[in-house]
Amino acid sequence: MFSNNFIKIDDVLVNTEITKTKFTCDLEKCKGACCTLESDYGAPLLKEEIPLMVEAYPHAKTYLSEVSISKIESEGFYDTHESEFLTKSIDKKDCVFVYYDNDIAKCSFEKAYFEGKSNFRKPISCHLFPIRISDFGGEVLRYEKFDECKPALANGEKSNMTIVELCDDALIRKYGSDWVNLLKANMER
Repeated sequence: MFSNNFIKIDDVLVNTEITKTKFTCDLEKCKGACCTLESDYGAPLLKEEIPLMVEAYPHAKTYLSEVSISKIESEGFYDTHESEFLTKSIDKKDCVFVYYDNDIAKCSFEKAYFEGKSNFRKPISCHLFPIRISDFGGEVLRYEKFDECKPALANGEKSNMTIVELCDDALIRKYGSDWVNLLKANMER
């Protein structure tokens, strides 16, 4: 099952960096940087997530700024670039679905989800972060590194938690518990 730096589970290649790298988010230090990374585009979306987001939007809207609401309602909430769907951002920074809890950027979809107002948690790309899915004739899971996440590496060393362990719920949501159990059984420690 192991080939160089990858583990193959079914038809998915998993870079072993996500099985070995210690990583635990530290929101007090990063301030929710994954929701505010400077870019022309926001998070990648799956086409099938768009109607779920439309349905969940009224619940998420209650936490959004007037700037976000205005942008979403006048321009929509996603763009397409090179056949990909991506959330829009405000001033090439905040995802349009960001709200602030004091000075920490958080997801309005996730807030509505945890308050029992919606069944949609957040886009899978956000839920999986810092794991990114690339397509090279099949799915490849890789660790996307950002300087803003350096506090998570130090925190991961303290908690002794790997990226796979951090993203357990998201991986189960995407691939199912049997797949995740296979991955964990084949992880090199």
